[in-house]
Amino acid sequence: MAVIQKGAISFGLVYIPVTLYTATQDGDITFNQLHKADKSRIRYKKVCAHCGKEVEAKDIVRGYQYARDRYVVITDEEIEKIKTEKDKTITILSFVRLDEISPVYYDRAYYVVPQKGGGKALELLRRAMLETQRAALGKTVFGNSGKMLVILPREDGMLIQTLLYGEDIKEIPVEYERPDVTAAELDMAEQLIRGMEKPFTPEKYKDEFREKLRALIADKIAGKEIVTPKEEKPGTVIDLMEALKASVKNAGKKPQAKSVRSRAKARKEA
Repeated sequence: MAVIQKGAISFGLVYIPVTLYTATQDGDITFNQLHKADKSRIRYKKVCAHCGKEVEAKDIVRGYQYARDRYVVITDEEIEKIKTEKDKTITILSFVRLDEISPVYYDRAYYVVPQKGGGKALELLRRAMLETQRAALGKTVFGNSGKMLVILPREDGMLIQTLLYGEDIKEIPVEYERPDVTAAELDMAEQLIRGMEKPFTPEKYKDEFREKLRALIADKIAGKEIVTPKEEKPGTVIDLMEALKASVKNAGKKPQAKSVRSRAKARKEA
């Protein structure tokens, strides 16, 4: 598991040395680009726009374009020079409710592991955050970027999720109509939700299409013909209420006369 950064979490006068590890990985199946005629790999060369010569990695530097065809070169050493220890530290700015941050802001996830001497302080922070149902909003510098982040307490440890800034979030591209729904339709939809409710057990879920893709690759290697599987087409929904009732029935619960909301409203009116 890759180490992303060694540093510390600070809040108030408390300083906790920690190491961050990547928490996720990309399991998608990747493909190489081939020449259709002879199935040879397509290679991309880095070529200088001025002299036309191929350039090796050791001869490439980082440049920022500040005007047309005008660049200033920035080295890794220069970037490191402007970083302070405070920049590298994960500074907690405030605490927020666990459900207060919209998922649209979440970016990348990292495991937080204490370094020597930081175990008790990190455990105290985790327990206190769990008890108060709070997350910690903070900031740090990763590589060449300043990052907002949220520290999330979990039963088995601590997790850091980097956050996108408000300016990184796009607005909904088009406005759409939100029609009114009847109380009966809402009650039936709530019953369907309750009927389908189950604890979240991620190990139960697999990427079924990835398995199909692996099978396709195996069949192609074996020289087998690829056949499209037959599947039933979904029926057309004519009546929303009837579709809801059928869905509730399929979920294993009989439709109830009234939902919790309806019963509460009836008691209030009585």
